[in-house]
Amino acid sequence: MHTYQTVPFVKEKHAQWGSCTHRKMSVMEALNLLDNLVDESDPDVDFPNSFHAYQTAEGIRRIHPDKDWFQLVGLLHDIGKMMALDNEPQWSVVGDTFPVGCKFQQSIVFSDTTFQDNPDTKHPIYSTKYGIYKPNCGLENVLMSWGHDEYLYKVLTFNKCSIPEEGLYMIRFHSFYPWHTGGDYQHLCNDKDHRMLHWVKEFNKFDLYTKTEDLPDVELLQPYYQELIDKYCPGVLSW
Repeated sequence: MHTYQTVPFVKEKHAQWGSCTHRKMSVMEALNLLDNLVDESDPDVDFPNSFHAYQTAEGIRRIHPDKDWFQLVGLLHDIGKMMALDNEPQWSVVGDTFPVGCKFQQSIVFSDTTFQDNPDTKHPIYSTKYGIYKPNCGLENVLMSWGHDEYLYKVLTFNKCSIPEEGLYMIRFHSFYPWHTGGDYQHLCNDKDHRMLHWVKEFNKFDLYTKTEDLPDVELLQPYYQELIDKYCPGVLSW
């Protein structure tokens, strides 16, 4: 049994989840599954993640009324957490993400204790600054720790959803706090990452600061967001 985010573990999870053979359902059905989940890693909320999804989407809608795809990203961004409902442990579903295959940086939360027994810290290649990567290779070519970000990104691309690239970047890297907040891993970033950083930061304003006990009227909001789902991620998807 793996108990750490290592290169072999992450590759194993890509093989397990990346083929999208676990379920077939619509986006709204997947979103409703989050009613059964409370994120153990999030100190700001003690209510189901579906409410946070609508809070985030509505926060974006108020400031960016002309960007419906951005609003939809707010609604979708945490749906990958449904892996926890299929017996995936929460430590490999939620929380901050970071690259594997190179040296773990100090900006990773709890880095002093998290990696003490991780075997990759003793690997002759994985423990070096660049590890298995080339300088400025681009984050799209980096193997990230496994979690809900990468899983949802894979689902959306597998099903050929038409969310713009900026939105897919938000989804894939919104938990990569060592990069978008800590300013770390610049040695792996390319020009595209620098351009996309603005969008990830803009998204995180709403992800972080819309979590309140004032819960949205989901029944009232669902028809609007169903139209966005039908536009960008229609029908039954493979998960």
